[in-house]
Amino acid sequence: MDTLSAPLTIAFDYTRSLGPVLGRFMAGLRERRVLGGRTSDGRVRVPPLEYDPDTHEPVTDFVEVSPTGTVLSWTWTDRPLEGQPLDRPFGWALIRLDGADTPLLHAVDAGTAEAMSTGMRVRLRWAASPVGHIRDIACFEPEPAGLPPLPHGRFDSGESPTGTSVGDGGEGAAPPVTIMTTPIRLHYRHSTSVEESGYLRALAEGRITGRRCPACRKVYVPPRVCPACGVATDEEVEVADRGTVTTFCVVNVPFAGQRLTPPYVVAQVLLDGADIPIPHLILGVPAAEVRMGLRVTAVWRDRADWSTTPENIDHFQPSGEADAPYETFAEHL
Repeated sequence: MDTLSAPLTIAFDYTRSLGPVLGRFMAGLRERRVLGGRTSDGRVRVPPLEYDPDTHEPVTDFVEVSPTGTVLSWTWTDRPLEGQPLDRPFGWALIRLDGADTPLLHAVDAGTAEAMSTGMRVRLRWAASPVGHIRDIACFEPEPAGLPPLPHGRFDSGESPTGTSVGDGGEGAAPPVTIMTTPIRLHYRHSTSVEESGYLRALAEGRITGRRCPACRKVYVPPRVCPACGVATDEEVEVADRGTVTTFCVVNVPFAGQRLTPPYVVAQVLLDGADIPIPHLILGVPAAEVRMGLRVTAVWRDRADWSTTPENIDHFQPSGEADAPYETFAEHL
């Protein structure tokens, strides 16, 4: 039997709460300014550290550094990946901005690898509409020849390259950014085993199948290696599309991407003929009335929408039968 495979994407928006230090740094980017944090050893670190590595005190002394700098080391990327700063070949580089003592890792839009070199001078390119995110720095580019350099050097006076005092972010400073959201996307191709492929093909026919362990005789849905005996399950067994709620959870909290309005129930359903429950939605009954032992039946999607996926079953709902005796599902709690 040919095994099934399909492209899959895992996606979510990673949301990070920012403290006063990184929040101030992001607020600076929103204003097209790069801020570093001065620590007790006198070094200006970009991005700023939240706590001084020697004294462990919060960093409060902010210094604006120049948008120009020097490449300390680099590598070339011929095939950019989704989500990277540029969609064409570019260099990753450690760049020490003028006025900073530590390097910043970012992309350099140099055009070709031959145009990159250690010690080259680069200039920051801002995003068209800064919002207070690390992506406000679109990339760096080689500093144009023949143009007067932007102010650079050490700004030990605590002043910015423009001569404006930066201070500690007190009264008069731009409000810090409190939240930064970054989309995460992982694309890959999932290939099933022969046993899983049989299970998925059966779903496309409106059937639910599992496999029996040759040692302990338990039936697993979906089929898998027996976790108790450590051997492959071999005998295909068709099970019912109705079963018993063993445990359940009432979802009351809304979240991004949610398809149902809370409250609703996700339960472990022990199908008749199986020895391990499957997770699924319980609908068609108030969440407060779902209970252990509740007998439920599968609600299949319209046959025209069936394919080789567990989503062929839209949800489970009460079957109208009497509750199952506790001892029939106690071992699955």
